[in-house]
Amino acid sequence: MALMRLRILFFGLIMFIAGCATSEYPGLPGAGPAVSVKKQGAYHKVVKGQTLWRIARAYGVTVEDIIHDNNIPNAAAIEVGQLIFIPGVKGAKDIPERTPDENKEEFAWPLKGRIIRYFGGAPAISRGLDIEANEGDPVKASREGKVVMLGTLTGYGQTIMVDHGDGFISVYAQNRKLLVQWGDHVYKSEAIAETGRRGRKSFCHFEIRKGGDAVNPLYYLP
Repeated sequence: MALMRLRILFFGLIMFIAGCATSEYPGLPGAGPAVSVKKQGAYHKVVKGQTLWRIARAYGVTVEDIIHDNNIPNAAAIEVGQLIFIPGVKGAKDIPERTPDENKEEFAWPLKGRIIRYFGGAPAISRGLDIEANEGDPVKASREGKVVMLGTLTGYGQTIMVDHGDGFISVYAQNRKLLVQWGDHVYKSEAIAETGRRGRKSFCHFEIRKGGDAVNPLYYLP
């Protein structure tokens, strides 16, 4: 009987040691699933006319931070009523209506039309948007700035680049006719070109570049 009790105690001790060896300690390397840590931030409710860029500037964060924390895909644009997590802030803000001066800093669509190719879209990686239009439709400056390049580029056709003076450059390609000259100062919504045709399609290829890198125009357009 005493031997049986000793065996039971020994077996229990072995199981206890084994259990301790395989226990998962959250937060330790190799100890199983990591603990979910609540990140500081606040949720902002999108209202009409707001863009990711305007929201980011109001909160003092970058567009890239918002995109990363909300897993926003390339083909998505934010919608009215959508809740967006703003990382690193203490509370939500009421972003006031844009003043005329602030409106100058906002990007506008170069023309209205159906998007037929999105940023990053196949078959080859697109650095911007292809916006369907009728051949000859006016292509308008997205923001005020200076024409720093115009000419024919491989894969782009007749192209215009406008420098907005704050690290952003907008690109307008696949035009049939250019209406501005190198060095011209252009204003927001001023016609700068006419939509051209490539193959069977007539469209404007539009890009926004930040510090030389192409970014998704949908994050900056209303």
